[in-house]
Amino acid sequence: QVQLVESGGGLVQAGGSLRLSCAASGNIFSINAMGWYRQAPGKQRELVAVISSGGDTNYADSAKGRFTISRDNAKNSVYLQIDSLKPEDTAVYYCNAGIWESRAWGRRHFDSYWGQGTQVTVSS
Repeated sequence: QVQLVESGGGLVQAGGSLRLSCAASGNIFSINAMGWYRQAPGKQRELVAVISSGGDTNYADSAKGRFTISRDNAKNSVYLQIDSLKPEDTAVYYCNAGIWESRAWGRRHFDSYWGQGTQVTVSS
């Protein structure tokens, strides 16, 4: 069974930095795009950044300049470096990935998977 596990969240002062990690595990054949989303209290989940299997990146306007997404295909992992944190960055951060899972009899199943989320809290 495929799963994504995030880590790296926490409480940090404004101006600080965090590096979030997300690792995929299970019977993985390949991973397409991977991304980070966030959901602040009382708000809808929003895209932060995505990265293709080839390393092409795309950022939400609010994330340009302070957020850097990267991935390690050998480790089935995606990362989000956040610099110059602001109180408005406070949210639960979720990773997402489009994953081809290997199944019995040579079959493959594609689905979009989500991690459980990691809390980022920025104090002013």
